[in-house]
Amino acid sequence: MEFVAIIGRFVIDFIADLGGMLILLFQFLKSLLEKPRVHLTFEQMYFIGVKSTLIVFLTSMFVGMVEVLQIYHGFHKFGAENMIGYTVAVSLGRELAPVLTALMIVARNISAIAAEIGTMRVTQQIDALEVMAVNPINFLVAPRIVATVVMLPALVVLANAVGNIGGYVVGVGVLHLNPVAYIKNIQIYIETPDLTYGLIKAAVFGLIISLIGCYMGMTTKGGSKGVGVSTTKAVVAASVSVLVADYFLTAFLF
Repeated sequence: MEFVAIIGRFVIDFIADLGGMLILLFQFLKSLLEKPRVHLTFEQMYFIGVKSTLIVFLTSMFVGMVEVLQIYHGFHKFGAENMIGYTVAVSLGRELAPVLTALMIVARNISAIAAEIGTMRVTQQIDALEVMAVNPINFLVAPRIVATVVMLPALVVLANAVGNIGGYVVGVGVLHLNPVAYIKNIQIYIETPDLTYGLIKAAVFGLIISLIGCYMGMTTKGGSKGVGVSTTKAVVAASVSVLVADYFLTAFLF
């Protein structure tokens, strides 16, 4: 019976959190009609986008390099080494770049968003904003969501470029693949949806993970311990949501 009670509490909490996030989403959309917080949005774009370029650069570079090494052993058996470049490009564009970039942003930025807003909640700073007739959704939530939705696709473009460069360096410099065929097959076989679908995924991921981070922060309670709990919940929920959303987006788009 205790196991059933645990499952029941989990389902109830999940439904309550899902409903709370939908309410926050509607409040966010409504807040877009109010005075835009341009300077706050640009600050968040710098924090989420510009300051995350290094970690995205390193992640995508080594993903592209490792992918070439892994694919080579399979394609070499069938004499299809010349298709490695295209395979790396399409897998990065459709899947690896948006998913891994989103997970890096979750680890670096969404955790910070949840902790920052959570700290403001438990120290009653959000209550103070409401007393001063400042809408906390417009002041705190909207800039972070807008910045994440805008900057995540931009980071995915960077990840695609760097990942393909890393794959080319390993493929040509280490595995001695034909450099002309490597590039030519990418140009011939790559299609526009192979890149645009990844950008669509990135924008959706950005909306989901930023919404989760803001919601966990806004609903924080229990002092400093509650901030830690909310941050952990935000990272776990956002990471799982990226993988779940990736499946449904892939099934819908393809």
